[in-house]
Amino acid sequence: MHPAAVAASLLSTLLAAPAMALDLTPLWDFARPELSEQRFRAALATATGDDALILQTQIARSFGLRKDFVQARAILESVEPQVRRAGAEARVRYALELGRTHASATHPPETQTAEAQAAARRAFDEALALAREARLDALAIDAIHMFAFIDTAPAEQLKWAEQALAVVEASTQPAAKAWEASIRNNLGMALHGLGRLEAALAQFEQALALRERSGPAERVRVARWMVAWTLRAMKRDDEALAIQLRLEREADAAAQPDPYVFEELEILYRSRGQAERAAAYAERRKALAP
Repeated sequence: MHPAAVAASLLSTLLAAPAMALDLTPLWDFARPELSEQRFRAALATATGDDALILQTQIARSFGLRKDFVQARAILESVEPQVRRAGAEARVRYALELGRTHASATHPPETQTAEAQAAARRAFDEALALAREARLDALAIDAIHMFAFIDTAPAEQLKWAEQALAVVEASTQPAAKAWEASIRNNLGMALHGLGRLEAALAQFEQALALRERSGPAERVRVARWMVAWTLRAMKRDDEALAIQLRLEREADAAAQPDPYVFEELEILYRSRGQAERAAAYAERRKALAP
């Protein structure tokens, strides 16, 4: 289906939808997928029906985040017969996680063969169709944004981000609205890749404003870094430097020194001819390397 038709069809179904079966948010710590797995397994001990199936899909996702796609697929395969008889959310989440075992941010580029991308696309297509039919807007957004891991050219990524944002803006569902900062960040990245820096900056600034309202602090810092990164690309080095120095202070105060901040500071000071300060940040960055 043509992207415009997909977007129109999505928007036509953005009515009030039943609440999703299970709140997964407090169980997820994406920085520590092994901890998330433990939480999901603890919840699974008393879960039944669709909730149990949904938890299994998230356990599979935790393995995907650790790049153990074989185990992730094995878990999904084990529940596939039950999922096919389950409700909409369980089926959407199954399709999403199956797709993510073939294409996602954690896959090395060399694994993204035509076959892997085709398998991912089939799964994401299924997830999107099911989510659209069930009016599960947040999961529809999730499915749309995953296509950008298959269609990696900036123009294609921009197309998918615009479609996802259209769903965010039209939806009245809080879980869908919660996607806005992430989707605006994706828009900014695509626009940056296309050299449309003013437009990218506008999206990153909107994403930052949203993060500042809802937190957490780590995501606020990432959003602020995106603004500074774009300002540097626009040759607005003084503004970029002020933000990166603020980020350095905030990250150090949180005992979470950030190598990406150090990298930007190294670049900014080197461009000013301050080689000694640039070298100091290069050393700080290298000290954090795995």
